[in-house]
Amino acid sequence: MFLLRLVPSTSFQPCLKGSLKGSLKGSLGQYVGHPTIFSKTHQRRRLTSTTTNNQVRLYSSNSPDLAGRKSSSVQKLNSSNSSNSSPSKKKPPSLNLQPPKGTRDFPPPLLRLRTYLFTLFRSASLSHGFSEYDSPVLESEELYTRKAGEEVTEQLYCFSDKGDRRVTLRPEMTPSLARIIMGTKPALPIKWFSIPQCWRYERMTRGRRREHYQWNVDVWGVQGVEAEVEVISVMVRFFTSVGITQSDVGIKVNSRGIIGALLEGLGIPEDKFAETCVLIDKLEKVPVEALKADLEELGITEEQITSLTDVLVHKDIEKISEVVGDCPAVQDVRKLFSMCTELGIVDWLEFDASVIRGLSYYTGIVFEAFDRSGTLRAIAGGGRYDKLLESFGGDPTPAVGFGFGDAVIVELLKDKNLLPDFEKGEVEFCVYSMDEGGTAKAMKVANELREKGCSVDVVLEEKKMKWAFKHADRIGAKRVVIVGGDEGSRGEVRVKNMESGEQETVKVAEIGEWAENI
Repeated sequence: MFLLRLVPSTSFQPCLKGSLKGSLKGSLGQYVGHPTIFSKTHQRRRLTSTTTNNQVRLYSSNSPDLAGRKSSSVQKLNSSNSSNSSPSKKKPPSLNLQPPKGTRDFPPPLLRLRTYLFTLFRSASLSHGFSEYDSPVLESEELYTRKAGEEVTEQLYCFSDKGDRRVTLRPEMTPSLARIIMGTKPALPIKWFSIPQCWRYERMTRGRRREHYQWNVDVWGVQGVEAEVEVISVMVRFFTSVGITQSDVGIKVNSRGIIGALLEGLGIPEDKFAETCVLIDKLEKVPVEALKADLEELGITEEQITSLTDVLVHKDIEKISEVVGDCPAVQDVRKLFSMCTELGIVDWLEFDASVIRGLSYYTGIVFEAFDRSGTLRAIAGGGRYDKLLESFGGDPTPAVGFGFGDAVIVELLKDKNLLPDFEKGEVEFCVYSMDEGGTAKAMKVANELREKGCSVDVVLEEKKMKWAFKHADRIGAKRVVIVGGDEGSRGEVRVKNMESGEQETVKVAEIGEWAENI
């Protein structure tokens, strides 16, 4: 007699109730190779199934340890169950602990640095009467694809979303601002600022990342250079707030109008001005030969570019006026310097005819903050862009503003040793219970202090006092409040000043009032 031993797993059992049971029975005649097993004369010889070890085995009644020949279907079943039941010894692949290239994490010390920077950005903006705004980090791709072949259009993090719409992570904020103004139609003039996160897939250097935050300050609806003076004043206010002086940083000033007058004098058509300016801006980074094909495509000769660059080396507005005449662009630059003299910030400025700025939408004065030591790339930059709204189908609207990245300024502040220490937080009190089961009492004392606006940490686990003081030092707590012990029995707490080491006792009922007066 042959015995079929079936040991299904939990996942295998439902299959035995249906097709698998039938297929096994139907194939067993071939599997055993003995037709009498299922013949009428041998009906008493039945197949018997038992369950053990998730295996399928066929035994002879005469030779219980000898399995018969297995059909291919049963062989596969055994193989599958065996492989599933054996635990895998392979370790999962190790996780890459680095953020994507060009991006960064912000653990508490770095986030404290970022918060410090943003607070001063906001303070400088609010001191000049600007209002803060924001927009989605995800924008329509068409908002940034312009005709001038700018680098920004080649650096987009763009893709098609699930609705097959072309979108991109914003590389800059000004087009988003233009979209908001077109959509909301606020009463002009407006003075707005923002600190958005921006994304550009570009080559990384010191102070240049693919993800960064950028402080944007803009004035819309003001035709004269008063708007440029206002935003430059905001920038200078920030520099002075972090300890930067005019000997550390300068602000180069020029006008696209002056460049236009020079191009016109060289016979370059007006409709090529914007694209030519984009190429000229690249000359600081690459030689003329590298841009030869692009220049020829615009119909500009190498001789014309050479003549232009010979003029752009001038650092005196009067020298430029001798070439282009006393045009409106020259007058605007003169007026800007005059107003900044009255404000007492002219020492930050210098005229530089080579400053063009790479974005094609600039139409008037442009400016760029730079490290006077020459170690770092541009710190900030901006200018007038009166025709941006028009390029999106809106009405021509005067506008001026700047973008100020968070990466380069941090490098400059490090070089000048002007950054505070952000390793520790700004916790005023650390409350610790020295009694077993006294954490609730410590939390109650902490809440009394919090009601008075204090920043309070609580030791949430039962720890030794030595550990509590080390913890308080690690988080930068100014004082440790000890709850319990002899003082606790008298309704008091002991307070230790972490800087001076002095200790005093305070009534628990008076802890809030005491905290207000220290």
